[in-house]
Amino acid sequence: MAGESLLVVEDEQDILNLLAYNLENAGYKVHKAGTGSQGVVKAREHLPDLILLDLMLPDFDGMEVCRRLRQDPKTQTIPIIMLTAKSGDEDIVHGLEAGANDYVTKPFSPKVLEARIRNVLRARNESSGETPSIISHRGLEIDKARHEVRLQGEEVVLSATEFAILYHLAGHPGWVFSRNQIIDAVKGQNYPVTERSVDVQILGIRKKLGDTGQYIETIRGVGYRFKGE
Repeated sequence: MAGESLLVVEDEQDILNLLAYNLENAGYKVHKAGTGSQGVVKAREHLPDLILLDLMLPDFDGMEVCRRLRQDPKTQTIPIIMLTAKSGDEDIVHGLEAGANDYVTKPFSPKVLEARIRNVLRARNESSGETPSIISHRGLEIDKARHEVRLQGEEVVLSATEFAILYHLAGHPGWVFSRNQIIDAVKGQNYPVTERSVDVQILGIRKKLGDTGQYIETIRGVGYRFKGE
């Protein structure tokens, strides 16, 4: 990952400088912004590989920065990790639905943050084109073309919706998806289905995958992710 560029948007100067110092030591090129408006401008100017975005900013907050970046064709695909002192489920869900790819709750260790950055960058690189037709993970093979799932060589029969959810999650390992994001990805936006139905589908997938179902992690109050490691 060395050499990839990051934009850090953080209004507390001491934290901003410390983050930049640690990330530069890890081999990243770092751009800095102290307000939401500066963050939007620098994101458009530098087109970084990833943005670390504080939720609480002096002019407009990280949610609004997310929305503006996602509405701009130049910046809409840049991964965003939201940094927040708010650990409430509702705040995290709102951040993900505004367009963040992941979140890290303050305080955090530099090693944890670097690991999350690597996960998101790896997922971005793996999905920079289309998700591969065949996804393999520790004996689990998901074949989109054949609409077939095999576990240790044995076929696992999933419904069409279960297959679509598993393929979507496994195709973006490490990414956290809210229930609404999963519905949008699998069924399309504004599809008339409840969030609870996603939980039911996940339960069915886990049951059919047995021990391998543990790789679909529940992020409490937020949604789900596929553990890639």
